[in-house]
Amino acid sequence: MDVRRAGTRYPGGDASAGISSRHAFSFGPHYDPGNLRFGPLIACNEERLAPGAGFDEHPHSHTEIVTWVVEGELTHRDSAGHATVIRPGDVQHLSAAAGVRHVERNDGAVPLTFVQMWLAPRTPGGTPSYEVIPGIADSTPYALPAAGAMLHVRRLAPGARTALPEAPHVYVHVVRGDVRLRGAHLHPGDAARLTGAGDPGIPEDPIHRETVAETAAELLVWEMA
Repeated sequence: MDVRRAGTRYPGGDASAGISSRHAFSFGPHYDPGNLRFGPLIACNEERLAPGAGFDEHPHSHTEIVTWVVEGELTHRDSAGHATVIRPGDVQHLSAAAGVRHVERNDGAVPLTFVQMWLAPRTPGGTPSYEVIPGIADSTPYALPAAGAMLHVRRLAPGARTALPEAPHVYVHVVRGDVRLRGAHLHPGDAARLTGAGDPGIPEDPIHRETVAETAAELLVWEMA
């Protein structure tokens, strides 16, 4: 298990434009050859947009983009004609495939916070697609077959436990609250990268795959091949 603290994220954005970004992986001018990806996950960005702020139209290609709104509302428009408002509890998935352009803005009156995760597809190219799952239920997995990945949302009451998936790569991002995993205390913005779960050559006590909520908590958990 490799724990990455919120304070070690690479800073980005543009404060004068009302944009604050924190990157978990090598991103833009923050090039780190030792932190390019974890499994198919190549970005986990915490974004904060002031009212009226946003990202003007920009391109993406060969990337599976999943967005989770923490607070506020995210307005999305893309070159394929989709125009939506994403709210807390919704899962937004944009498959950029051979290429798509989109706009992301905070058109609301309150600050917007969201987590955006990029995954590399197993096969590049194809036709872009877009999907929103409104109000996804707790523990309901969202599959990304194109990247060989599955997203699990975990909302925990204080003292509650949840088992992590058994997979070659598991990425745990703490959205809110405090949790304990394998003796490590994780707080908002912290992440844990686990490898080898489910490998018969690496025996493990099941309790080591459990996350315990020390306060009310919300987690995004990626199960990846």
